[in-house]
Amino acid sequence: MTTTGKQNSSKKLLHSVRPSRIIYPILIGLAVVVYMLVKEVDANTFSLIDFTWYTVWWLCIALLMMVIRDLGYMARLRILTDRKFSWGQAFRIIMLWEFTSAITPSAIGGTSVAILYLNKEGLKVGRSSAVVMSTSFLDELYFIIMFPLLILLLNVKQLFMIESPEHSIWLDSLLYFALGGYLIKLVYLIVLTYGLFWNPRGLKWLLLWIFKLPILRKWKHGANKAGTDIIESSKELRRKPFLFWFKAFMATFWSWTARYWVVNAMLVAFMLEGYGFADHIMIFARQLVMWIMMLVSPTPGGSGFSEWVFTQYLGDFLPTTGLAASMALIWRLISYYPYLFVGVYLLPRWIKKHFKNNQS
Repeated sequence: MTTTGKQNSSKKLLHSVRPSRIIYPILIGLAVVVYMLVKEVDANTFSLIDFTWYTVWWLCIALLMMVIRDLGYMARLRILTDRKFSWGQAFRIIMLWEFTSAITPSAIGGTSVAILYLNKEGLKVGRSSAVVMSTSFLDELYFIIMFPLLILLLNVKQLFMIESPEHSIWLDSLLYFALGGYLIKLVYLIVLTYGLFWNPRGLKWLLLWIFKLPILRKWKHGANKAGTDIIESSKELRRKPFLFWFKAFMATFWSWTARYWVVNAMLVAFMLEGYGFADHIMIFARQLVMWIMMLVSPTPGGSGFSEWVFTQYLGDFLPTTGLAASMALIWRLISYYPYLFVGVYLLPRWIKKHFKNNQS
C-alpha cells in the first residue's frame, strides 16, 4: 500500500472513532436506565439502603478495581512490547483502545484501530499486529480456563436460573446460549493458536476460502489483510519464551478478575445482609455469562443492552428491580462512562500530535 493509501486508511479509521460519537452510547444507556427506573422504582425502593461511610468505602474499592484492571492492561502491553512503551504511553494507548471499544459494537471492538494506535506510538505495523493478536489470544484463554473452573465450583441450575419460574424462557435457556458462546470462543482460540504458532499461511488460506462465499465476499479484502497480519504476527510470537507468556497471562488474569470484582464491591457497598463466599463466586461467574451476551450486542459498547442484562441477571442479589436498575447505572458510571470522557480528551490531542505532518 502506498503512503497516501495508508494515510487515507488511517483517516477513515480515526473518523469512525471521532469523539462526537460518544453521545450515542450515553443516550442509549441512559434511556434504558430511565425507562427501568420509571417502571420499577417506587417510594420504598431507596428506603431499603442506608448510605454510610461503609458505602463510600466499598464504592472506592470498586473504583480501585478499575484502576487495577487498567494497570494490568498497561503492564501487559509493556510485557508484549518488551517495554518498548513507557507507562505514560501505555496509559494513553489503553485509554484510546478502551474508548474505541466503548463507542463501537461489542462484537467489533477496538482491534483494528488499536493496531494504528500502536503503530503511531512507534511500533512497526507487523509488531503492532502481533501485540494486538496476542491480547486477543490471552483474553480468550482467560475465559476458556475460568468458565469451566467456575462451573465445577457452582450449582449450574442456580448459575443459569433454570428453576426460577419468575424468569422468562429466554433466561431459562441461557445455559445453551452460554455453552454455544463458549464453544465459539473455544474454536476461535484453537484456530488463532494454530494460525499464530504453527501454520499462519494455512490459516490465511482458510480465511480467504471462507470469504469467497457470496454472503461474505464483500469482506474478502479485510480477510486478506487479517491473514497477512497473522503471518507477520507469527514471526514475532513463535520466538517468545514460556516466561514471557506466563507474565503476560498473569497481567491478563488480574485485569479481567479486577474488572468482574467491580460489581462484587458495589453490591457489598449497598447490601442489607452479608454475602457469603459462595455468593461472591456466583456473582463473579454470572458476569462471565453476561460477557457472552454483551459480545453480541449491536449497540456501541453494549449500551442499553448491558444495563438491561445487569438488572435481569444480577437482580437476584438485590431486594427490588428498581434498586437493580440504580445499581446498573452506578456500574456503568464506574466501569464504562469514564473511558468515554477520557477518550474525548485524549483523542483530538493524539490525532493532532501524530497526524499533523500528514495534513500539509
